Amino acid sequence: MQNNQPLIFGIGNPLIDIVINAVEEDLNCLELNKGTMELVDHNRQQEILNYYKGKEPNYFPGGSAPNTILACSGLGVNSHISGKIGKDRLGEIYIKRVKEYGADSGLVFGEGRTGSSIILVTPDGERTMNTNLGMCQEYCADEIDEEKLSKSKFFYFTGYMWDTDSQKSAIKKAIKIAKENQVKVVFDVADPFAVGRNKDSFLRLIEDDIDIVFANKSELKILMNSEDLNLCIETLKTIIINFGIKLGKDGSIIYKNNEKYLIKPSPILAKDSTGAGDMYAAGFLASLAKGNGYEIAGEVAVRLAEEVIQIQGAQFDNDVIHQLRTSISELQ
Repeated sequence: MQNNQPLIFGIGNPLIDIVINAVEEDLNCLELNKGTMELVDHNRQQEILNYYKGKEPNYFPGGSAPNTILACSGLGVNSHISGKIGKDRLGEIYIKRVKEYGADSGLVFGEGRTGSSIILVTPDGERTMNTNLGMCQEYCADEIDEEKLSKSKFFYFTGYMWDTDSQKSAIKKAIKIAKENQVKVVFDVADPFAVGRNKDSFLRLIEDDIDIVFANKSELKILMNSEDLNLCIETLKTIIINFGIKLGKDGSIIYKNNEKYLIKPSPILAKDSTGAGDMYAAGFLASLAKGNGYEIAGEVAVRLAEEVIQIQGAQFDNDVIHQLRTSISELQ
């Protein structure tokens, strides 16, 4: 990197994704809600792994905000990821990936397990996540690099950080630092269950503190308590002026002030939807950080999301992200 000061500062849960190919019957047997993320303890994770005994899973460094931040770095934007991991083999895997991507590491170590998420992927590409936060949940306000945050251009986090008091306190402190230093605050609501658990808090947060928000159709409908997507969008416009709504196979709707941009999708075959929202955010943020407008940022966001759902896992290999960096530059 030519400049050691990151443009994008992210706080999130650095998790190791344990990806297993599954079928609908498996989800029924395990009593899981398809397409959602549930927080589980270590014993529950072991139950799921025992169910698939004899089936070798694939391991990928993941976590929603870290996926986004690492991709931003891979796309050529100096980016910082802050979070907490354990002093174990999974933690070593994570540190190695951060170095491979050239991201600025704000990862700190705790005395416990690195967090992990068992991700069951059904043939339609949908993913069902069973997450044990491990050391992630102990991340606290004192572990923020305040100087780097205050000099960044964007601060990014997701709704997953609202599940523990320690993490929530850290995010509130980070928002305060960002607002005092004219750093744009960008928030992805993250997951339908996260929205369901924190709907009122998220609405207040978006109205009071957020500059740009991302959500998909399901999340937005829960947030606005309506099945009418157009009504949901009109309601969202009354509390925030800049946002991106992820429409899956229908592309995306972007709003910048009162300017609306409809981003059309490409015809592709989805293999695994893990990380689609994370890459959408990465494409959007990286493009804005390079000085592009919202329409181009939306095009890059959709393109990157489409690329990741054609592979397994939520992150691209390092050589792939560099190839995408070259091809995406044609859109900008």
